[in-house]
Order: sequence, then structure tokens, then C-alpha cells
Amino acid sequence: MGRGFFEESSAPGSAMAHLYRGEIHRMKLWRERLDRTSNWAVTLIAAILTYAFSSATRPHYVILVGVVMVTIFLVIEARRYRGYDMWRSRVRMLQRNVFAYSLDPSQGIEDPDWRPRLSRDYREPRAKISYEEATAHRLRRVYLPLFTVLLAAWLFRVLVTPTTGSGWPASAAVGSVSGLATAGLVGAFYAVLVAITFRPRVWQATGELRRSDVGAWNDIE
Repeated sequence: MGRGFFEESSAPGSAMAHLYRGEIHRMKLWRERLDRTSNWAVTLIAAILTYAFSSATRPHYVILVGVVMVTIFLVIEARRYRGYDMWRSRVRMLQRNVFAYSLDPSQGIEDPDWRPRLSRDYREPRAKISYEEATAHRLRRVYLPLFTVLLAAWLFRVLVTPTTGSGWPASAAVGSVSGLATAGLVGAFYAVLVAITFRPRVWQATGELRRSDVGAWNDIE
């Protein structure tokens, strides 16, 4: 029934064009979901920092509560990024093997097995990247700078403008948890973030633009 749907002689209004439009639409919707979560995280950080520095009596651990909340947003956004990558990978497969080939057939088809792979993906959709890689993507793009702002604000609060008369490390205490223990937990958390972000890996999200690629283009221009 669908043998001729994707032949080279198909017109632009064929099933392939409708399929491509549908995949673009789904990718766009998931891209918007990513942006929405990032906007919530930025708004939350602005609200928490405004509250934390609005008075000298505000406790420093309010900023740590912000770190916890932004971590929750990161977890949600990593899950959404895995969904976004499913549709993005299909769009890139069609762009590389259908439209790029149509524009310049002399370059050949990049992936001769793209049809069976796309067929399997439609029969059994699955995430293409791990949760850890999705988290690394979102940390590199958005969340590591946000966490860095929160860390700088917390350090400023406990080192420069402590809410108690005690100096460091007592100024970092949270209830019965000592300042050193609190600082150790914060340091361990940020060490995990840095490890996830910069760990050497083979990226499974193929065809994705990364900051290094954009920087290279800027250098050329």
C-alpha cells in the first residue's frame, strides 16, 4: 500500500511532505516545553535571590532551597529533552537523507539504511539518548550557569554578609547541620554537576548543534 509513498518522483505534496510537517510540529511543541521549564527556573531564581537579599535577616538556606527547586526543574527538563530528541532525530534523518539528497544528488545518501531505521522507530518508538546525556545537554545549554549564579549568591551570603554574628564556617550552618557539613554537601552536589556536564562521552544525539560548533562558526565569520 505504501510502496510508492517515498519514491524520488513523489511530488512535494506527497505523504513524505505531510510526514515531515508532522514531525516538525511535534519537535516544535517539545522545544517549547523545554523553553517553558527554563523560563520557570529563571523566574524562580530571580524571586529567591530578591527575597534572600531584601533583608540582612533572611536566612542563607533560602538560596539552597532554590538550588533544590532548580534541580527539580532540571530533572523535568532532562526527561522532556529525551522526548524532544526523539522527534528531532527523525526530522534530522529526513533532512539528511531526503531533502539534502534532493538538493544535491551528487553527494549521495548519507545513511543507506535510513528507511529501515525510520520504519523500526515508527513501529517501536524509543528514546535515543540516556537520561544522563539529556541532563548533560541541559546543564551545558542552560542550567550550569543558573546553578553557578545560585552558588555565587550563597557564598556571598555566608562569607560576606552572614546573617549571624559567627564567622565562617558557622555562618553556613543549617539548623543542627554544621557549617562544614553543609558546605561539604553543597560542594559534593556541584562536583556531581560538573562531572555530568564535562565527562568525556560519545554523544548519541547526532546532528545536534553544540556550543563548540556555534563558536567555530563565529570564528569563521
